[in-house]
Amino acid sequence: MKLPQSSTQQVPAVSILPNHIAIIMDGNGRWAKKRFLPRVAGHKRGLDAMRSIVRACVERKIQYLTLFAFSSENWRRPEEEVTFLMQLFAYALESEVAKLHDNNIRFRVIGELSRFDEKIVTLVKNAEKKTQHNSSLNLTIAANYGGRWDILQALNRLVKEKPHTLQGYTEQDLAPYLTMGLIPEPDLFIRTGGEQRISNFMLWQLAYTEFYFTDLLWPDFNAQALDAAILSYQQRERRFGRTSDQLVSSPEIPPLAPDR
Repeated sequence: MKLPQSSTQQVPAVSILPNHIAIIMDGNGRWAKKRFLPRVAGHKRGLDAMRSIVRACVERKIQYLTLFAFSSENWRRPEEEVTFLMQLFAYALESEVAKLHDNNIRFRVIGELSRFDEKIVTLVKNAEKKTQHNSSLNLTIAANYGGRWDILQALNRLVKEKPHTLQGYTEQDLAPYLTMGLIPEPDLFIRTGGEQRISNFMLWQLAYTEFYFTDLLWPDFNAQALDAAILSYQQRERRFGRTSDQLVSSPEIPPLAPDR
């Protein structure tokens, strides 16, 4: 498989629809609290929202969807909530993978799996193997993932395999060792829940990604909300270091979509 070019090294192709959408699914607990429900109820409803967005991306022919489900910092949450999240993760793996496979969706998980129990690790590996040849949507779940961890583990693996170099390492050297090394960088990053930060998510890959923040809590984020984010993306000018005048004269960059 050909390694995608970094957006800091080469200007990527730009299309009307984002090729890769990455989402921080924030606000499950607050959604539940507003309804005087336990936080776990928000996480359950969040799984419904996830199903809806996966379906919407397939319908819109988005090629890559990456969802930040559980960060390496989320272990700091109350023990009972973490326990429930692990149970929900296992349930989703058991109940959803067959549906993903039937819909030609490829599934993979990025993150440090060693901290999960053996059942979850086995379910993840089986799901990745079962769906590895599917092609309608590449769905990636980031679990026990952190952007700094990703860069460090990539660097450690690179130095271990190629310890001797007089010239130093390049982006091209490091890229294959990143967990998203074979996937194009995100075009559009969405965070729900009103916060405006990336929270240690895909620090390397988001260098030239368009950011979209919404006050909608994740359980309320639906296909219409996704369309609003995509419309915002379509109204951006993606220059990648160039000027607006250069974009006008550049044949490979399509015009912005008109307002709907």
